[in-house]
Amino acid sequence: MSAALWPPILLTLQLASVTTVILLAVGTPIAWWLARSPHRWKEAVAAVVALPLVLPPTVLGFYLLIALGPSGPGGWLAGLFGGRSLAFTFTGLVIGSVCYSMPFVVQPIRDAFEAVGDRPFDVAATLRASPWDRFWSVAVPLARPGFVSGAVLGFAHTVGEFGVVLMIGGNIPSRTRVLSVAVYEFVETLQWREAHLLAGGMLLFAFLVILAMRLLERRSVRWRP
Repeated sequence: MSAALWPPILLTLQLASVTTVILLAVGTPIAWWLARSPHRWKEAVAAVVALPLVLPPTVLGFYLLIALGPSGPGGWLAGLFGGRSLAFTFTGLVIGSVCYSMPFVVQPIRDAFEAVGDRPFDVAATLRASPWDRFWSVAVPLARPGFVSGAVLGFAHTVGEFGVVLMIGGNIPSRTRVLSVAVYEFVETLQWREAHLLAGGMLLFAFLVILAMRLLERRSVRWRP
């Protein structure tokens, strides 16, 4: 395999790993609130979270580029550390990936929390379990399939994203050139062998992700009480 293929592969894996960890940390409380909150306007919040599902990636990338640029909040934040902008940086890619992949993590976890129902929490409450204990001892174990699905989908979606990362990261070697952007560049420069290798690898990865999700769904149904 050509040495030119390894930097975008490693960068993409690093980006997907960091993004998935952040999404689980941020998405879990959001999913819990959406699943358990009685507020009527929670669906408006859910709609905001789900916007990347229907919003063109270039539109989201455009607004993120403005937000992360020198005149936006990202520029102010970068200035605290001696920088000028978060656009065209790895940090900017992480922020964009978190925003773009959020619904793919939040929705499965929310569905899993909702599937738990109220009875296990009521039983735990009778045993004097605190809300914190009920969350970690009851909700999280019972919603484990949702966490697995969310983590897999979030990771896979980050690996395959193109429009958002191209808008806010560009194509800087070893800094922002991820797999999807590398495939595009190899095609543009008529490097068909490299394009075939990366595209074929991503196709196989997508197939394995879908197969794993199907098997996970069947296992969850089989063990559902």
